[in-house]
Amino acid sequence: MIETKKIRKFFPAIKSGRILTNNAASTQVPIQLFDLLKKLIVRYDNVHRGQSQSSILTTEEFESSYDTIAQFIGAPSRKNIILYRNATEAINSVMYSLMTEFKDGDNVVTTFMEHNSNYVPWYALSKEILPKFGINVECRIAKFDKETGELDLDHLKSLVDERTKLVCCVGASNFLGTKNPMKKIRAIADASGYVQPNGEKKSYLLIDGAQVVPNMFVNVSQLDVDFFVWSFHKMLAPFGVGALYARQELLEKMRPFLYGGDMIAEGQVSPEKVMYNQLPWKFTAGTPNILGTILSAQAIRLLMDFSLNPGKKNYFMTKKALEAPAVEEAMKAVEEHETMLITEALGMLEQLPSLRIFGPKNPAHRTSLVAFTCAGKSPFAIAEELSARGVESRAGCHCATLAHHYYGLDPAASCRLSFYVYNDLEDVRKACSAVKKCVQP
Repeated sequence: MIETKKIRKFFPAIKSGRILTNNAASTQVPIQLFDLLKKLIVRYDNVHRGQSQSSILTTEEFESSYDTIAQFIGAPSRKNIILYRNATEAINSVMYSLMTEFKDGDNVVTTFMEHNSNYVPWYALSKEILPKFGINVECRIAKFDKETGELDLDHLKSLVDERTKLVCCVGASNFLGTKNPMKKIRAIADASGYVQPNGEKKSYLLIDGAQVVPNMFVNVSQLDVDFFVWSFHKMLAPFGVGALYARQELLEKMRPFLYGGDMIAEGQVSPEKVMYNQLPWKFTAGTPNILGTILSAQAIRLLMDFSLNPGKKNYFMTKKALEAPAVEEAMKAVEEHETMLITEALGMLEQLPSLRIFGPKNPAHRTSLVAFTCAGKSPFAIAEELSARGVESRAGCHCATLAHHYYGLDPAASCRLSFYVYNDLEDVRKACSAVKKCVQP
């Protein structure tokens, strides 16, 4: 199990006394990354744009960050990793890059449990963008079980046919906590028979992994997924960096999402032809978030150290490769720790009869978050009262608007507690005891 006591001392937010239970939205940044930022800015310079020693060293650290990210998720190489501002922009990049491949009569299949980021772009594509060009594409939405929070795989399968260009699914719901069976979804997409431009007969699969990568072991090669996105601000890093993994052969043929700057091959611009840069820089227009990229990669290495040997520097600020067995051991430790926390939270909250708890009842089937409503009391009022008691939660639709409407909630909102590696059982007990005081008459 993770030695939480050794980890907590590295987080200024925790040392200040805050009870942090809004980690599904964003996690806190450890002091090591703040210290690293101070060191980096002394010799900070642009990348791929200079011959000074500072530019060369910054470029080396920037590029090696891609290697760390690729190793962490089991990608073949840095060529598979494209960085954007967040997971939302990464999904939009897939939509825009694939847009010209859609044919009249195609469809996209997504689900009612999606984050808005993995629904609204496909809604816009089918309802607002492609119709302008006389191309009709349908956006189909798969159901989930309201009692268990589990995705209805039979319904999903019934929606996927030989005209399904793409299946888009959340890896784990940020409202229900449900961990979706990604390999089974992959099999459904594979069996569609849709003929892709490269001759493959299958639907592409895009997984929103924003609640997956920070919380459990992921190997994209084993999953055989086509596109996979997530954000680093949910796994200890500062805001501003999201990632797209995609199969190399797809990236080589896809059109860029953004144009200009570093995505252009050196000197290859003329009135007749523009040549694009090699992967992954083909999809990196303009000056990237250099410091954010380096800090995000080091956040991964720090998470490895926190999980395997807190207090010691085995991976952080080293060039040690992230081997798959070590990554799996580290992330299984994270998952086990979070299962312990959510088990305690569910056990306490289920004792409150006025609460309606959403998602799987089995803690092993969900991530470390729990959303609930209370009869006769606004979720926003609960969150405000929790804040007054020193517990930081979140009320709202959590950008899972479809799912809240699916339940017929009015307002389309719930209150949510979510935990991460630096939370302990005492945090959970304080948060749930505060909920009890808020909802009991």
